Amino acid sequence: MENQKVLILDFGGQYNQLIARRVRECSVYCEVKPYDLPIEEIRRFDPIGIIFTGGPSSVYEAGSPHPDPEIFRLGLPILGICYGCQLLSHHLGGQVTAAQADSAREYGKTPTRFDADCRLFRGLPEESVTWMSHGDYMAKVPEGFRLVARSEACPTVGICDEERGFYGVQFHPEVNHTEYGREMLRNFLYGVCGAKGDWTMSDYKREAIQAVRAKVGGGKVLLALSGGVDSSVAAALLAEAVGSQLSCVFVDHGLMRKNEGDEVEAAFSRWNINFVRVNAEERFLRRLAGVTEPEDKRKIIGEEFIRVFEQEAKKIGAVDYLAQGTIYPDVIESGRGDAAVIKSHHNVGGLPDYVDFKEIIEPLRMLFKDEVRQLGRELGLPEYLVTRQPFPGPGLGIRVIGEITREKLDMLREADYIFRDEVARAGLAGTMSQYFAALTNMRSVGVMGDGRTYDYAVALRSVQTSDFMTADWSRIPYELLDKVSVRIVNEVRGVNRVLYDITSKPPATVEFE
Repeated sequence: MENQKVLILDFGGQYNQLIARRVRECSVYCEVKPYDLPIEEIRRFDPIGIIFTGGPSSVYEAGSPHPDPEIFRLGLPILGICYGCQLLSHHLGGQVTAAQADSAREYGKTPTRFDADCRLFRGLPEESVTWMSHGDYMAKVPEGFRLVARSEACPTVGICDEERGFYGVQFHPEVNHTEYGREMLRNFLYGVCGAKGDWTMSDYKREAIQAVRAKVGGGKVLLALSGGVDSSVAAALLAEAVGSQLSCVFVDHGLMRKNEGDEVEAAFSRWNINFVRVNAEERFLRRLAGVTEPEDKRKIIGEEFIRVFEQEAKKIGAVDYLAQGTIYPDVIESGRGDAAVIKSHHNVGGLPDYVDFKEIIEPLRMLFKDEVRQLGRELGLPEYLVTRQPFPGPGLGIRVIGEITREKLDMLREADYIFRDEVARAGLAGTMSQYFAALTNMRSVGVMGDGRTYDYAVALRSVQTSDFMTADWSRIPYELLDKVSVRIVNEVRGVNRVLYDITSKPPATVEFE
């Protein structure tokens, strides 16, 4: 039986992925589509409701994005968020203008009052904090709508026409700063759209396995297994679906964390698949010798990975399908049509031309990262693999600042292991979004025992984030930092100093290179 679906129309807002994640957290399936999705495609999608996202434009400007007006005659509930709220007003007879006074523009946390009789706010406090980000103002609301939320600066923070199921809010219920935002979205999904909550990961696993089997039949599948969460979960799903018809090429480039290669190999020993581990450390280190520029390192590692994978694929012979661990944020961020391209992903934009295959398979294409982890657990992957820290494609190659050598990699592996080990011992592993060590290119004078040292400094990095677009540095207890520092300096030969990075993103990035 097909899941109920909610359609999210993208008008260029920065929180669009977050809206989709919040909807799915309510056990309701949704997809993000371009704002100009044709009406016939919307009908084929058959949603139980529609959400208009925010966006940077003004609805009254020439060239600003607008949906087909027919969408308001489909008889479907609609929730407009920020720009989406202004679209509702603009298209249905209201008036939206630029705020004439600075006081009418609202940004950041804002005390807001609500009409608890409105289904969107039913069961919630009559006053709470919301997150505003708008410079336009609804000077007139459409006929049939009533005002259901207001702030000190703006009387038109929330509007609704409950007979038609149209709701609009100027704030962002999807962000954590809006105190009861998740509950408001849940009210829309269940109280307005009639959602049943039929989106579960066990159902997804069963349906995805059936879909892969139906597509592949008796064919052969090839997957480049990096050892990261996405490719590992994709490999486990494919292994469940087609077993020995799957070949996984695991390129161990020598730039992984301590014990990681062995852990990946052990995790897949339970399945009857063709698991090929290629120990290519020497080859990568030769190519990287003397290279110091981060972008050069990235390109060399990426190109060498492809070359090694190509060689192994030729040994395997003809395959019918190439599999990839593409996930939903990759698809959204890569952009489609008029959507802005935030970043390009090698596994979305173009297909390799060095492997002869009929078609590409991306079994995780519609999942967010937290959903991928849930699926990994459903498939029986070990927790150390499912909860693995985010890891860049070039691996430790961009956490060793400057030239890469085996000696530096070994130092970094040990220091990083100690940091992660102490965080786990302190019971804080689940409280930080990402944490790791980097080996700086700085050497400094130190004293160990009665001798003078001139050794490297290790930098520790830990951040808190919901989307990795922005991130704040973690307030790690001093006692924990002290333990980590003492262990690294005592146990890692060649390191005499430990630093902690307290820079947020922006202006910094999460990784050092």
